[in-house]
Amino acid sequence: MPYDSSLDETLFSKSWETESDRITVSVRSYNKGEKKLQLSRESKNAQGELRFAKLGRLTKGETAAILPLIQEALKVMA
Repeated sequence: MPYDSSLDETLFSKSWETESDRITVSVRSYNKGEKKLQLSRESKNAQGELRFAKLGRLTKGETAAILPLIQEALKVMA
């Protein structure tokens, strides 16, 4: 069965932003299935527009900043 965006539900979404990046922590469920945590990064280009980027590795500061968001997301997943 192909992916159907109308079945993809966002149950929680919060972001942490710096001058150059935004990391979003979200909980999503597809077709009323298992709730899953999603982490994504967007980086600003030269024009200041946000563009999707690979999350890759997190610095200690980034990890500390999004940890409270992950803990909130865990409550939604319960």
